[in-house]
Amino acid sequence: MFVDRLVCSRCGAVYQYSDSPLMCRRNDFGRLDIIYDYDAARESFSRQAVSRRVWGGVWRYWELLPVEGKYAASLMEGGTPLLKTNRLGEHLGFKSFFVKDETRNPTASFKDRAMAVGAAKAVETGRRDVVIASSGNAASSLAAYSASLGLRCHAFVPEDVSTGKASQLLLYGAKVFRVKQTVEGRDPTVDLMVQTVSSWGWYPCPSFGPFNPYQVEGPKTIVYEVLEQLGWSVPDALLIPTGSGCLAAGIWKGLRDLMQLGLIDSYPSIVPVQPAGNQPLASAIKQGKAFSDIQPEKNPRSIASGLLDPYPWDGDAVIEGVKATHGCAETVEEDEIRESVRLLARMEGVFAEPSGAVGVLAAKKLLEAGWLDKSDTVVVLATGSGLKEPEKVVSGEKIPLTMPDLESLLRFL
Repeated sequence: MFVDRLVCSRCGAVYQYSDSPLMCRRNDFGRLDIIYDYDAARESFSRQAVSRRVWGGVWRYWELLPVEGKYAASLMEGGTPLLKTNRLGEHLGFKSFFVKDETRNPTASFKDRAMAVGAAKAVETGRRDVVIASSGNAASSLAAYSASLGLRCHAFVPEDVSTGKASQLLLYGAKVFRVKQTVEGRDPTVDLMVQTVSSWGWYPCPSFGPFNPYQVEGPKTIVYEVLEQLGWSVPDALLIPTGSGCLAAGIWKGLRDLMQLGLIDSYPSIVPVQPAGNQPLASAIKQGKAFSDIQPEKNPRSIASGLLDPYPWDGDAVIEGVKATHGCAETVEEDEIRESVRLLARMEGVFAEPSGAVGVLAAKKLLEAGWLDKSDTVVVLATGSGLKEPEKVVSGEKIPLTMPDLESLLRFL
């Protein structure tokens, strides 16, 4: 671990790592970006040194994490496969189309990477009560890591949280609070979380940066793995499901880490993907707007429930990453999201939830628009399992009645 300092993304205030800050003291909702001592990290973090490590997962890259592994749970997050999708790639029109299958994580979503680091930091700093605002996946993950580490988890989730996600939360022992939307353009789960932090001193650990700078360091390990799995060959584009922007911000941070260490000499294009029913960040990128001009979505709607954050808290970093990597943004309609789920499942055997599959049809749209080429190497992140909310994608499917005999079966066929 080689942390040098933390710097507020809004006001530039500098904080010492030894103080374990969580939020900027100026209350400007700036993310405290963690800056590493790359000269020191370079001594042990090289292609050869990493390749010799026998352990996988998030803690494989310990030099560029903000907490020591001895405080971590033992759930074995990360180390997910990068799948070369021959059938799906050919169907979409690509020669090299990869899916990073994050459904293989302990609670079946990429959020385990974030919560593994965030929860470990809570243990390191002696905290007991952790709190989160989440659409479900991040809360389920924090609940699992809290159970493993003996923390008390309090979760604020939307009132329409899926049964699958709510079941995980309850069985992991979290205190779950379903919150009703009362004001357009605001996230009431975030409002309540902030109040508990200021009033009761709970440790905030949502999966967006302004309230906890440590958890965002977990998701960046996705891109470390992708590059290592590709033999350090840089792909042309990374398509990232995007709500609050934390995942795309983490990917951008990871890419900068690798560039600073001299492990890559170019960037893949970052492409955040949002549902058409909640696209404040994607619209801003397409229109060339500054982050300060982004307004929250008043009435976010989509079957991609994990991407319904009304406001892209980490959008500043995402916009920076898109510009620096010559990326773009894309949106997908509801029928395109459903088709993405079906194609990924039927052609590659990966069952992703709607939020986790949006990159599939987004890639096809960018190919048809000429932004991507069929010869490009494209990586799509499949961020969460379809078992979280299967009712959203199988409602139109019918299971045949039980066949009493072979003759009945033949008639059906």
